Amino acid sequence: MGGARLAASAVVLLVLGVVFLGAGGGNLIAKACPLYCLDVDYMTCESSGDKKLDSACNCCLAPKNCTLHLADGRMVQC
Repeated sequence: MGGARLAASAVVLLVLGVVFLGAGGGNLIAKACPLYCLDVDYMTCESSGDKKLDSACNCCLAPKNCTLHLADGRMVQC
């Protein structure tokens, strides 16, 4: 009888844990990033002014409000 009560308590704790963890992580959204790199020469961001920063492969990996300056002269706003 003690073993059944212990098992029931374990199940209740497991269910409560799943409920509480699920309630806290409900707003998490995974961001899928494409696996390609643009030919980026450098990057600029609003937060750093005109300073040329090390480049990111694409906008998915760059911070928001940054611009990727491509080697062919084009710009990609992230």
